[in-house]
Amino acid sequence: MTIRVLLADDQALIRAGFAAIVGSAADLEVVGQAVDGADAVALARQLRPHVVLMDIRMPGTDGLSATELITADPDLDGVRVLVLTTFESDDAVMAALRAGASGFLGKGVEPTALLEAIRVVAAGEALLSPSATKSLIARMLAMPAGPTPGTGSLESLTERESEVVALVAQGLSNDEIAARLFVSPLTAKTHVNRAMAKLGARDRAQLVVMAYQSGLVTP
Repeated sequence: MTIRVLLADDQALIRAGFAAIVGSAADLEVVGQAVDGADAVALARQLRPHVVLMDIRMPGTDGLSATELITADPDLDGVRVLVLTTFESDDAVMAALRAGASGFLGKGVEPTALLEAIRVVAAGEALLSPSATKSLIARMLAMPAGPTPGTGSLESLTERESEVVALVAQGLSNDEIAARLFVSPLTAKTHVNRAMAKLGARDRAQLVVMAYQSGLVTP
């Protein structure tokens, strides 16, 4: 399957650079380029990409607002947002995940890492850069437990599902979770999917938020 990618950045030179990188991969295709957040939302609805590479700071409708509009639209349920920005701050990471982004990377990412990030997010997994992950976890651990962003309760999870969600929050992939729990990768994936369904989580990134804010994962 070819992964359809929409680029959203107000700087033409940056869009051109990302387009060249994405276009170099046989399994990826740039289907459109947006100049601001409003344009990104409109093109997402028109083109139905698998992944939107979204800049945060854009004139008019910014990337965070656009991300929230895309992820909240039931007609765009299959569209994932990967945020790319030069501002890799704690606030930016938190805001991006709260808006529904499935991934967060700094614009200094290596081309090969960017291509792999697109593939990971398109597959429904969460992705954060190492520095963003460190900042995110530190920030969440400093926050008191409170309402989670999904629609379900952690009490609805089985003991194994809770264990799996905790491992997801630590950044483990399905294969790594499988190895840790001595189960097959398919079984690990099934547990993750069931937990997401019970909690009303859009993707693994939201599971991370829920795990830390609920107190399921502690220092």
